[in-house]
Amino acid sequence: MITARRAVLGSGKVLLLSMYLVFAMGPLYWIIITSLKDVQQIYTFPLVYFPSHPTLESYRKLFSFANFGIYFRNSVLVSILAAGGALLVCLVSGYGLSRYTAWRSKKAILLGLYFTQMFPGFLLMVPLFTMLSKLRLTDNLATLGGLYTAMMVAFGTIMAKSFFDRIPESLGEAALIDGCSTLESLFRVILPVTLPGIVAIFSFAFVNIWNELFLAVMFLSSESNTTVPVALNSFISKAGVSWDVLSAGIVTSLLPTMLVFSFGQKYIIAGLTEGSVKG
Repeated sequence: MITARRAVLGSGKVLLLSMYLVFAMGPLYWIIITSLKDVQQIYTFPLVYFPSHPTLESYRKLFSFANFGIYFRNSVLVSILAAGGALLVCLVSGYGLSRYTAWRSKKAILLGLYFTQMFPGFLLMVPLFTMLSKLRLTDNLATLGGLYTAMMVAFGTIMAKSFFDRIPESLGEAALIDGCSTLESLFRVILPVTLPGIVAIFSFAFVNIWNELFLAVMFLSSESNTTVPVALNSFISKAGVSWDVLSAGIVTSLLPTMLVFSFGQKYIIAGLTEGSVKG
């Protein structure tokens, strides 16, 4: 009786997971095959679930007429540099918060960092845009990267602190006794131990920056500075939607995040698991 019940429960779990997989992967599959169809097949009814003659014409139009290569380069540069800058700030601030801050001050700082995550960011957009426009810093990728870095610091610092809390203080003290400075002990001794946490923080920052649209739309205006989310948004207009080009752009924009997670999956899972144990 118990064996039969377990078999039924196991079959039910497999069925539910299979249904979830279909619903989760269905949109991705449809976007991919749409990018491989010609324009006539996209609008054909009944629907074509797999193109009889797959074509890369959508990708050719994406990179030749839509200048997607420029947008892709801008997003890659901004995402890597901003995520790297945020990572550096988060590691230093998280280490200081974990090791050298009194408990009362630490509690107040953490509450402030948590509050920034609950504060609606769009409320800052008008004064921020007014200030940067008067300083003539709008339509600038460096400005956008600085904003992205600042946006990632709070949560990244909280993550970094939780990773450093798990490392024995004796490890850093031993490095100080051997003649290392505080920063040397951090970068030479502590950070190699927290590699999963470093990858987790960088991946979190990179993916969020790569997909960010609101700030990019607000602070960028010229085509030469356009990023991938802004470009994809521009393919949707009042005149209609360029489904072929949009689908090819979406598939292309997924590649960097897929690469980040595929190469760092082991470290990301380990880092998120370690960081969630003690905070």
